[in-house]
Amino acid sequence: MLNFIQTPITDLTVIQRKPMYDSRGFFSRFFCAETLNEIGLNQQIQQINHTHTVLRGTVRGLHFQYPPHAETKIVSCLRGEVFDVAVDLRKNSPTFLHWHAEVLSAENHRSLFIPEGFAHGFQTLSNDCEMLYLHTAAYAKHSEDGLNIHDPRLAIDWPLEITEMSERDQSHPLIYEAFEGITL
Repeated sequence: MLNFIQTPITDLTVIQRKPMYDSRGFFSRFFCAETLNEIGLNQQIQQINHTHTVLRGTVRGLHFQYPPHAETKIVSCLRGEVFDVAVDLRKNSPTFLHWHAEVLSAENHRSLFIPEGFAHGFQTLSNDCEMLYLHTAAYAKHSEDGLNIHDPRLAIDWPLEITEMSERDQSHPLIYEAFEGITL
């Protein structure tokens, strides 16, 4: 069973999985196209990615793709715990450049449904975190971009000292003043 919790940002939704436990462990529905259609997932999943992040405090992101390769993501933590962040980049959105974060963990059985037009990233709150991402578009290098995690226009309150980031993520520029968002 999947329950949906609306965040303060329109269309950005927490998916709460309800595991059924018995002596063997648990069973949990992870994906149901018919049910997820209720929150706007009307495209097919095109790519599934899996990451393992070794060190607590590591940040990955904030990544997004421009149309026509914009993607909806469903992000879940399979091992460990992360501070998962989505930033609204949709042009003319009332929450443009607002961010929302959720703690995702193996224990809380939560996922984040991130629609097209959002940047996404996370910080590991524990060592050895594994994440699973379902994408509605394949990776397109020529359409990718990212936001600087320290951008003062975003003012993301990362919960831990940042211990590690890729060179690519460190090199993302600050949002320029004239940036009006992504037209979908």
